[in-house]
Amino acid sequence: MSNPPTSRTRVRRRPERGDYDRATIDAIVDEAHYCHVGVVHEGVPVVLPTIHWRLGDQLYVHGSAVNAVLKTAVGTPTICVTITLLDGLVLARSAFHHSMNYRSVVVFGPATLVEDREEKLTAFAALMESVVSGRGGDCRPPSDSELEATALVRVPLNEASAKIRGGPVADDASDMTLPHWAGVVPVKTVLGEPLAAAEMPSGTEVPAYLRAWVDSHK
Repeated sequence: MSNPPTSRTRVRRRPERGDYDRATIDAIVDEAHYCHVGVVHEGVPVVLPTIHWRLGDQLYVHGSAVNAVLKTAVGTPTICVTITLLDGLVLARSAFHHSMNYRSVVVFGPATLVEDREEKLTAFAALMESVVSGRGGDCRPPSDSELEATALVRVPLNEASAKIRGGPVADDASDMTLPHWAGVVPVKTVLGEPLAAAEMPSGTEVPAYLRAWVDSHK
């Protein structure tokens, strides 16, 4: 399945890097831990980083119920959400051809405020799992007062596209004999050793699901 490109999602600069396959888009959305939400607030463009997660065809973000940017998002026809994963630094022989290897997604769509209690609970359970698989069953679910204090917003993923740059340096043929080192420096996210909260009872072990997740990202 793919998202047919629209006038807003079609990749025009280096169109060969565009990807409209939903599996590709979903994989990038799921791997990333945060996004940037762009709105026009009081006549001024505002772009804020925030955590995100996906449930099926819906992208979710959340914040305080009094968050002005989220209130603006819900009140406008379209917002823009961007997600980027950095995979490498591309160092060329010329300054002009320096680049980065990356995977990115851009989403356009209306932001809908989620008010149904059951949908909120389901979405927040998914949030915990998106942070660390297994965490949803290892923490207290939100109380009614916490649900009321939190604004949950969803954006459909039907108008989205990915743009991906991978591979080696793309130097000009005339620069190949220059003496400068060229190549790609891979970039990856690694996790450190979990640090227990100060109030944690002595002898409390790191949960097995967390240990496995951390060890897989070292």
